[in-house]
Amino acid sequence: MALLAAVLIGVLLTEQTVFTAYSVTLGRVALVGLVALGLTVVILMGELDLSVASTLALAGVVTASIPDLGLGILAGLAVGVVVGVVNAFLVAVIGINSFIATLGMLFFLRGLALVISNEAPIKLNNVEAGIAFGQPLIGPITPRILVFILVFIGLQIFIARIRVGREFLAVGGNRQAARDAGIPVKRRIFTGFIISGVVAAGAGVMNTLERTAADPIAGSTVLLASFAAAIIGGNYLKGGRGSVVGTLIGAASLGIIQVALTLAAVQVPIQQIFIGLLLLVAVTTDPNNLRAVISSIRTLRTGRGKVAEPSVATNRSTSS
Repeated sequence: MALLAAVLIGVLLTEQTVFTAYSVTLGRVALVGLVALGLTVVILMGELDLSVASTLALAGVVTASIPDLGLGILAGLAVGVVVGVVNAFLVAVIGINSFIATLGMLFFLRGLALVISNEAPIKLNNVEAGIAFGQPLIGPITPRILVFILVFIGLQIFIARIRVGREFLAVGGNRQAARDAGIPVKRRIFTGFIISGVVAAGAGVMNTLERTAADPIAGSTVLLASFAAAIIGGNYLKGGRGSVVGTLIGAASLGIIQVALTLAAVQVPIQQIFIGLLLLVAVTTDPNNLRAVISSIRTLRTGRGKVAEPSVATNRSTSS
């Protein structure tokens, strides 16, 4: 439904969005969607990773800082592994809430990227390779879009078909029950955060290659957009429910709407208002959230009843 609504909005705003600007739309979807796919793995376990945007920026800076492009790419991806391990250690071993832990990492990594780059973009040494990387392979399919497709297929198989991936949903649904069933919860949390970190780092490496330069503040808008894609796709933030297919649909919907608004000459602040409203609608109309609201109302009513009964009983005993 979200994708259909996005396409309809795109057609209403400007026909170019769907029929002639599909290459621009695919590029937008690929960047935000790639980060959102990595986030989905963590969200399925009921955790959050706010450090993905800074991981993207730092990985790009590290890649551009190393003269040898091959080593630079490997070092950039290694950044994602290290960040994922640190995040998982803070959450699974020390016991820090994932929101707080990854929020701290967000600021730490952003500051580290600024220090390494001396607060200025770093030009890629092998500019020719970067330009070649951004060229389409088949039709509008660029290497970034191809990587996005491959990551989607890989994660879909991992979550839906492989036991370790399916256990992520069990960890998010009921962590204590997962432990009782013999699932190594800490190990799964480490795996999830490493996947999220590597995917975000990969997005940063590809962004640097395509732009032939690394920006230490890159990805500043990716964090909210990637979370919006995951939420619009129906992923439950408390974990246990969701899919990478839903994230793909959410990313596609968001990308189509963003490009449509841009081509329709809608100002950026208005775009943010529109996307914010879309996100609120997606959250409030999600069946899981509606059930939570109904449950809260019932609990409130029950609580009031329970408070009133002892009061009556106390008055009777006092009068007698």
